[in-house]
Amino acid sequence: MHDPPGVLNHPRSSILNGGILRGDILIRRLFLGLSILLGLVISFGWSTSCFCQTEAPRPPISIGDFQPKPQLKVASTDIVQAKFPVVDIHSHFWIRLKHDTDSLEQFVAMMNRNNIALNVSLDGTLGQQLDDHIDYLWRNHKNRFLIFTNIDWKGTGKQDDPTTWVCNQPGFAKKMAFELAEAKTRGVSGLKVFKSFGLENRNADGSFTEIDDERFDPIWAACGELGLPVIMHTADPSAFFEPIDAKNERYEELSRRPEWHFPEGKFPRRNELHAARNRLFAKHPKTTFIAAHFGNDAEDLQETSQLLLKHPNVVVEFASRISELGRQPFTSRDFFLKHSDRILFGTDGPWPEARYRAYWRFLETRDEYFAYSEKPIPPQGLWRIYGIDLPDEVLEKIYYKNAVRVIPGVKERLDGWNLLHIYDSTNPDGGSPQKRGP
Repeated sequence: MHDPPGVLNHPRSSILNGGILRGDILIRRLFLGLSILLGLVISFGWSTSCFCQTEAPRPPISIGDFQPKPQLKVASTDIVQAKFPVVDIHSHFWIRLKHDTDSLEQFVAMMNRNNIALNVSLDGTLGQQLDDHIDYLWRNHKNRFLIFTNIDWKGTGKQDDPTTWVCNQPGFAKKMAFELAEAKTRGVSGLKVFKSFGLENRNADGSFTEIDDERFDPIWAACGELGLPVIMHTADPSAFFEPIDAKNERYEELSRRPEWHFPEGKFPRRNELHAARNRLFAKHPKTTFIAAHFGNDAEDLQETSQLLLKHPNVVVEFASRISELGRQPFTSRDFFLKHSDRILFGTDGPWPEARYRAYWRFLETRDEYFAYSEKPIPPQGLWRIYGIDLPDEVLEKIYYKNAVRVIPGVKERLDGWNLLHIYDSTNPDGGSPQKRGP
């Protein structure tokens, strides 16, 4: 059945109707297109605005400028002086103070404020420097300082001609043994050997002098006979012997101080230096050796522990190494408890007061993630450290008791200084001794 005739069924009406339908579709499509275009414009404008806001204010940052402020909220202990009297067995009063009298007086006042009873200077090179150093430290403060002497291996020889160095001349070691005996009569307490012995000293043929070279055995034997301990700095941190590249954790430090780097092919390897040092320790069991800077193995305390177990004539000290020890607090604490009789206190100072207080905090507290140095940029690794909270009986050994046993002159000075004395930390000049206890 067909629809009745009408407007919409008229042929012309069909054409018109179709036109209306097509026009409606076109309008809808046009509206949809405009909506999409408008959305894209709005989205692009928003993203561009966001991009500009986040990227424009960000200039490049160099490593030296990167000083992040930790957001941690943890306990912080303000320790203004050591809990027990301290004997600092590793300091450099010629290298750092250049015999400036005012600086020395300021340092003594700082010692008083921080309960530092004695300081050992390692800068008394045999000869005129020893005379000057004795006068500098002992003229007014003999009861507060001890001195270790040094050996001048080159003498008046030419730097670029090892054949002229005094250490390569006949009879050198015996002459040094005699001078060490004479230095002891003047009150010297030990011998310091710098890292140049192994990393700089050379034989007459230009090769590096080996640390256990038998030519120098009379020196170490004499120290044993005289009761003079030998503090020996051998090699350096392991990173200093690795390539300065993206994998080196001391990259920033070595980029600032490239002269501290010992590349392979130009210098002996670190393991070779340590092996020669250990042979020397074994060869002279009657001589007491102090392995400076935790034997330069503070990154590997298992190795340091083996060193102490194999060589009963060796002790260690941790000058400039709380940066390493403090980032492994559990392992460090275990080590200090296990080897509490074999560890001496040292700092590598004199330093600003804040540096010493970082040492007290490291040894005496459970504080977390604090700066080991007063410098804005950490000087020995871009990290922070944790306290190891040692018990009092261990603290006393580390701070002074082990030094009494190992280093001549410590006991006499401590007896004179009186272990019951502390200094009034409220007095900016250090104050006078205040008695604690009966």
